[in-house]
Amino acid sequence: MPNDSRTQHSPDVRHSAQDVRTIAILRLGVGLIGILLPPALPFGNWLAAQVMGRSTDGFWPDSMSGSYYTDTRDLFVGGLCALGVFLICYRFDRRDDRWSTAAGFFALGVALCPTTPDGASGVQRTIGVLHLVFAGLLFVMLALFCLYSFRNPRSAQSARVGRAYLVAGVVILAALALSVLAGAAGVGSDWSVRPLYLSEWLATWAFGTAWIGAALELAAHGRRDADTAAVPRQPGAVVLEPSSPEAPA
Repeated sequence: MPNDSRTQHSPDVRHSAQDVRTIAILRLGVGLIGILLPPALPFGNWLAAQVMGRSTDGFWPDSMSGSYYTDTRDLFVGGLCALGVFLICYRFDRRDDRWSTAAGFFALGVALCPTTPDGASGVQRTIGVLHLVFAGLLFVMLALFCLYSFRNPRSAQSARVGRAYLVAGVVILAALALSVLAGAAGVGSDWSVRPLYLSEWLATWAFGTAWIGAALELAAHGRRDADTAAVPRQPGAVVLEPSSPEAPA
């Protein structure tokens, strides 16, 4: 029988055309939520204040999670629930399925466990700790997609595209660290736009951009089995095993 290295090395990734469309749509949905949610929250608060004839002072929440106690609570919770559903429904390969399912449940945890409010009770503080844990795990999982799923140096993926995913993953982790430091130190507590919010915005835009890029890559290459520029573990990807004579030394 002919030895097709693409089929031999990745037999479980040859999706039907409908599967490819579904995966691309789910990736696009995750990415759009990441891009649209950070600016939508302060804008929604400002718009609600304008419509209700209230002062627009303080329309920027202290953090994205702080939106739970503003006019955009439903938008924040709804966006995270939609993100969770998209991630849980996402199916690609065995490892990504596990990662996306875990990330989806973390997103739902962030939505359903509000951050600690001012003057919180003991129960509210406990729920607030769960909120922080779920949020941190969610960002870490989304960073892993950029670093290890969308990017694969052993595939035929363009080096420039791989570097873009690498940068996105590093930015997510760096912004997550900055948000922890900003929240713990209270830096910029008198700023109209808090550093904590800006750090979360940066991390969210980084994963949103990466997921939209992955959706566009799949849409461009997913139906062309002979296209050697296809992204890793997708239809058309060529994964070079170390024993392969084509593998780089």
